Amino acid sequence: MVTPNVSYSVVLRVELSHKPGTLGRLTTAIGDSGGNILGVDIVEVSDDVIIRDITVLAVGVDHANVIREAAEQVEGVHVRSVMDRTFRLHLGGKIEVKGKVPIENRDDLSMAYTPGVARVSLEIAAKPVQVHKYTIKSNTVAVVTNGTAVLGLGNIGPYAALPVMEGKAQLFKEFAGIDAFPICLNTTSIDEVVETVERLEPVFGGINLEDIAAPDCFEIEDRLKGSLDIPVFHDDQHGTSVVVLAALRNAVKVVNKKMSDLSVVIAGAGAAGVAIAKILNNAGVPNVMVADRRGLIFDGREDFDDAKRWLAENSNPEKRMGSVSDALRGADVFVGVSGPGIVHREDIEQMAAKSIVFGLANPTPEVMPEEVEGVAAVIATGRSDYPNQINNVLCFPGIFRGALDANALSITENMKLAAANAIAAAVPEEELSPSYIVPSVFNRAVVGAVATAVAEAARTEGVIRYDPEV
Repeated sequence: MVTPNVSYSVVLRVELSHKPGTLGRLTTAIGDSGGNILGVDIVEVSDDVIIRDITVLAVGVDHANVIREAAEQVEGVHVRSVMDRTFRLHLGGKIEVKGKVPIENRDDLSMAYTPGVARVSLEIAAKPVQVHKYTIKSNTVAVVTNGTAVLGLGNIGPYAALPVMEGKAQLFKEFAGIDAFPICLNTTSIDEVVETVERLEPVFGGINLEDIAAPDCFEIEDRLKGSLDIPVFHDDQHGTSVVVLAALRNAVKVVNKKMSDLSVVIAGAGAAGVAIAKILNNAGVPNVMVADRRGLIFDGREDFDDAKRWLAENSNPEKRMGSVSDALRGADVFVGVSGPGIVHREDIEQMAAKSIVFGLANPTPEVMPEEVEGVAAVIATGRSDYPNQINNVLCFPGIFRGALDANALSITENMKLAAANAIAAAVPEEELSPSYIVPSVFNRAVVGAVATAVAEAARTEGVIRYDPEV
């Protein structure tokens, strides 16, 4: 059951009469209607009334309306307004551009702009690689989407995607000090997305593809990786897969199993499902089975795009057929990147002993943790209100920080594996437990550890751009 949470928190501005007990009756009514009161603040006091702001957590928009109606029914209470705190946070957007150097006098202006800037421009014209040294390109990532697969909302378009991309840009800055900017493209054409990003490349040191529907996302990433000499990273694929691998590395330690012995079932063959299968394959997991809406994918099944064809040729070595439920019999690990209610307690009960369950659909997992409590040994979700949150913010800031620091030309499989290992290592072995297999997203040491590991992997592979002056 979904609990009241800050995503649906509201502020009720209420007038309360001075009669004794009014505030108590109001808070009781809010509690009886399922609201969780976060704070009570005085706004104004007069002879007749007290105006207060009551901050309340709800489970959804409809629930917030129920809470308001309950408050209105209390004698001596009048609700002036209800403000959605999430919408207030987004007023005017969440990001801005700031200069790094002050321009306070004529000298500052002459060096930052004309005439001094001309010397820097001529240096870059003569040595194009210097653009990575003397411009924002050294620390800038484009967060690119066309709005075709936004969160769990689907194809809502580039305008509606903008708040999400703003949030992603803000996370880049907050966690890794990277200046990211949202690029929302008004097209569903693969060719147009690729061409647009190629034309924007002079400004950016990296490209973070986001919320682009499969299978288009695979071709877009592959083409851009082939045409650009800066890192291109589709976070819905690789960010998810990196954090899943990190969590799994620690989960197997908790249940005393080995990666090389695992049988893994993945529900969902979209961007995330394909990437998870690939990274687990590279990490030495011998038996990965992936199911789409038609059931298990195996070599010999028809109707494949290129991504699913890779799955057919490189997963499900026993060529098992059937549903997710069929595949789970005897399996060690379930990873859900599909939708709510895909599996149930009886499915998890037929897995191997000490099973591991990652239900990552948001906001409602493939199976709720409460449903499999006492059955699965380790449970993780994508939600912040349960232990073991598998969240991409553990991954993408550090990966891009490391790639930019190393002046990397691309992000390789070894760099992703290095990132996963660094995330896993952020949880000391002596602290590992069924409810603690991944670090908190607010553990600021994670970004640095991931960045260092990724940069080292890039240098080891030699996928870096060399400064001619060094």
